[in-house]
Amino acid sequence: MSCEPPTPPQELPTGILETFDDFSPKLLRHVARYSKELAEYREREARLTENEENEVVEERSEDFPDDVPSKATITVKEINDNRYYYWQWREGEKIKSKYKGPVDSES
Repeated sequence: MSCEPPTPPQELPTGILETFDDFSPKLLRHVARYSKELAEYREREARLTENEENEVVEERSEDFPDDVPSKATITVKEINDNRYYYWQWREGEKIKSKYKGPVDSES
């Protein structure tokens, strides 16, 4: 670990950097966790929207549970340093999820 503070990305607005200067290490870790989760959520939203726009009708795979629509995609979530597969799909404005299994298994 360097003794020098990290160089912020040029894309970050100055106002955010000035706000971070007042944050404790604990609060910065909370911001980092939230930022990562928010980025993953928005990427998933974009994928789901893109899938809806492409609207390619595929044959229903046999590994889809009965209560999961065929438009669902598989997403990996990390919980307590463990990774899990989840089916995810959109119902109106909401994102629905259903547990599929751990990443390291053959789910």
